[in-house]
Amino acid sequence: METEQHPLEPFLPENARLLMLGSFPPQRKRWSMEFYYPNWNNDMWRIVGLIFFGDREHFVVRGEKAFCKERLIAFLQEKGIALFDTATAVRRLQDNASDKFLEVVQPTDIRTMLDKLPQCRAIVTTGEKATETLCAQFSLVPPKVGDFTGFVADGRPMRLYRMPSSSRAYPLALEKKAAVYRLMYQELQML
Repeated sequence: METEQHPLEPFLPENARLLMLGSFPPQRKRWSMEFYYPNWNNDMWRIVGLIFFGDREHFVVRGEKAFCKERLIAFLQEKGIALFDTATAVRRLQDNASDKFLEVVQPTDIRTMLDKLPQCRAIVTTGEKATETLCAQFSLVPPKVGDFTGFVADGRPMRLYRMPSSSRAYPLALEKKAAVYRLMYQELQML
């Protein structure tokens, strides 16, 4: 079985207050852009558009099944949101994008990543595999979906938020997912 290396560099704006971590990108054949959450059938950027702009299509390229990478980058830099994944190398146990069939070969060194983000005080994981992988690094009990747990990383007080997966395979309507994410952004005073 082939081991896949992460195809993207971490997106780490200097002003990042929140580090958003998924598990690992889907196969390239599912990408609509060269950036995080690239799968057209993943609702992350629709959730964010709905929360911050009242428009689930805010980051969609008009007339295409694609998201606008440039608009996303500008937004993320303005808000101070960093992006990466909890795995830097994986094996796909089945030929699909499901986290359920991902074997983490090499977890991301999150502590080193946090060293590059001195203003960061919160991490959000966007699914079960990402949450499990991160919690193993910090010896944390995973919070319930929609909740957070406090912890200390190298002397820095942090919050770990566990949000519902933005995958359409997760059985929750987009508006309900957005409501859960909205509470996190409000608590972090980012709205």
